[in-house]
Amino acid sequence: MKSALGGAAVLAAGGGGLADAAAAEKPHHDTSDELLLWYAAPAEDWEREALPIGNGALGAMVFGSLASERLQFNEKTLWTGGPGSKEGYDSGNWRAPRPGALDAVREELDDKGRLAPEAVAKELGQARRGYGAHQTFGDLHIDMPGAPAAPDATYRRALDLGQGLATVTYRHQQVRHHREFFASYPHKVIVGRFSADRAAQVTCTLRYSSPRADFTAKAYGDRMTVRGELADNALKFEAQLRIGHQGGTHVAHDDGSVTVTGADHVWFVLAAGTDYADTYPGYRGEDPHRTVTRAVDQAIEAGHGALRARHLRDHGALFGRVALDLGGPLPATLPTDRLLEQYGGAGSAAADRGLEALYFQYGRYLLIASSRAGSLPANLQGVWNNSTTPPWSADYHTNINLQMNYWPAEAANLAETTAPYDRFVQALRAPGRRTAKEMFDSRGWVVHNETNPYGFTGVHDWSTAFWFPEAAAWLTAQLYEHYRFGGSTEYLRSTAYPAMKEAAEFWLDNLRTDPRDGTLVATPSYSPEHGDFTAGGAMAQQIVHDLLTNTLEAARVLGASAGFRAELEKTLGKLDPGLRIGSWGQLQEWKADLDDRTDEHRHVSHLYALHPGRQIEPGGKWAEAAKVSLTARGDGGTGWSKAWKINFWARLRDGDHAHKMLGEQLKSSTLPNLWDTHPPFQIDGNFGATSGIVEMLLQSQHDTIEILPALPADWPDGSVRGLRARGGATVDITWASGRAVRVVLTAARTRELTVRGTLFKGGTKTFGARARARYVFD
Repeated sequence: MKSALGGAAVLAAGGGGLADAAAAEKPHHDTSDELLLWYAAPAEDWEREALPIGNGALGAMVFGSLASERLQFNEKTLWTGGPGSKEGYDSGNWRAPRPGALDAVREELDDKGRLAPEAVAKELGQARRGYGAHQTFGDLHIDMPGAPAAPDATYRRALDLGQGLATVTYRHQQVRHHREFFASYPHKVIVGRFSADRAAQVTCTLRYSSPRADFTAKAYGDRMTVRGELADNALKFEAQLRIGHQGGTHVAHDDGSVTVTGADHVWFVLAAGTDYADTYPGYRGEDPHRTVTRAVDQAIEAGHGALRARHLRDHGALFGRVALDLGGPLPATLPTDRLLEQYGGAGSAAADRGLEALYFQYGRYLLIASSRAGSLPANLQGVWNNSTTPPWSADYHTNINLQMNYWPAEAANLAETTAPYDRFVQALRAPGRRTAKEMFDSRGWVVHNETNPYGFTGVHDWSTAFWFPEAAAWLTAQLYEHYRFGGSTEYLRSTAYPAMKEAAEFWLDNLRTDPRDGTLVATPSYSPEHGDFTAGGAMAQQIVHDLLTNTLEAARVLGASAGFRAELEKTLGKLDPGLRIGSWGQLQEWKADLDDRTDEHRHVSHLYALHPGRQIEPGGKWAEAAKVSLTARGDGGTGWSKAWKINFWARLRDGDHAHKMLGEQLKSSTLPNLWDTHPPFQIDGNFGATSGIVEMLLQSQHDTIEILPALPADWPDGSVRGLRARGGATVDITWASGRAVRVVLTAARTRELTVRGTLFKGGTKTFGARARARYVFD
């Protein structure tokens, strides 16, 4: 639908009439001084304590060490494996034809009803080869001779979420020292600065180290260059650093380091890149030398002040869109690790509310830092990795991780961060078509349980996590959500719909008639990492239902082929929807009643239709059955699992239980630097929790804007500004004593909007909104 530009307006809830206003209110970009993570000592542990900065492609962890500052840094495309790997690479496709293998498994499931994962993996899986792993780029060390051996009471290490700045301050021998680091998206560099409040007090040596021996490090003048090829796949990589300083002198050494002596301040810019390209099948592009050189040269020429100012504008324009007050400020005297230790116990209720709001904003900060246009999407660890063999390769698990990373993007007003996700999904289509053809003999595209930057769309042989052809369908759901929030038919036509249509074609070819009842089912299907293989498992059916429903809606909007629309409608009419109530009132995970009420498995995959899907609406029988299942699973689980449960309970309109799950995640699945832990660290839990907090305050999945649908009793008073609703509206809410007292909607498009909440007479207000108009209800 094209937007018509209308003048600003105010709709007063009491009078119900429209009154023209002078102009639509401009978005705010302010940030709160309370949005700080801070600590009284340097970080000793990378995973638990160091603080992250990032610009999407580049990430670094700041330690704040006194004698030798350490910045462990990453470039997101530095991956082993793929084409050129010494192990060989096959994208997970079967290395030899297996005629009849898939049909044989399907027939056996029809006969026996269920099969052990090991048996199916033996028939359909194969050992993974050349998959690779994300690599740490290495460490930049800044040695500071004469620095104190240990911090004193003046030491402070902090991360300002609103400004995207990591800082270290301390006093030594009557001199105040200050360090500042940020990752500039506009200039594609990491920037650091060391200063003191007295002249000629900064002396340091900058040097590089890596756990690999595949590089050379050289220094000349003010430039350090690190260059090499990964031994596994010959991927070229390069990093360059240039140094600026006021006062003092600098000298380059034969070992590739540079020393600055007696400066008033020292600053540096660091850029890195590889010759990776997201183009199938070769996945190689230009040598990174020219791009990296240009980045550091342009940055050093711009000067530190200009780099910093532009970074603050860029970061603030995204981060500052949303403000959240849950009724309690953070105590300025307590470091973040102490606040976390005291949460829900020795700490005050106000401090707990402040920490929850900080955690919400930290998720938004991490998404900005790990997902910007021009880079790969956020992976299992965002963009931060200190290892050559990281957990799960620091890859993209498509049975929830990659999707969960982007749950908060739209509603938490960071739609731009989805650009890398969109591009990644598009890049998977070409290899996914080959896998669909060779493994399933079908149209469309497919990807299974996990993937890498090299188009791994096939299978491996880990029996409980190798088969998940529903992943492509689930990946397209975020594309359609982007359209539902933003409303661009051009985006729908050019980006979302082609991927959705091909994913739908795959399922139109692969659904089979279930001999038990004649419905169409996915077979074999596997509920992620849990149970046996069956036909028509709940999650598989719900995801396919979601895909076909979304694709049909999109096809109608675009006026696509009437024949294709008719095929979608016919298939939806025969599709098993994956909703079935079992013997103890539960929503069944499998089509047969196999659920065990004592099962507390971390995956609750059969509630996909509740969240992130939209088949289940609150108050009905399916919602009640989902509640029975969720209650039986309990409140335990790993970090990401607890985060998903926040969203589930919010969708069930139980704010108190959603808040309990947020508390459980903070108390037992959050590290001192507020990273989510599985364990080990997985970033999807951070993003899932931020999404869950939004769901408690605002929902719109059923095309009605729901105000405070799951507000917990512990948040009686508060406010939020800048959340987004489907249909194109930005929403501000102020509440007191558990009820909304003011709602402001700013419409992005001209269309009818329906708003529901206790503020409105009869509970619901429907009105015609005009693009860029502001409506106030109080």
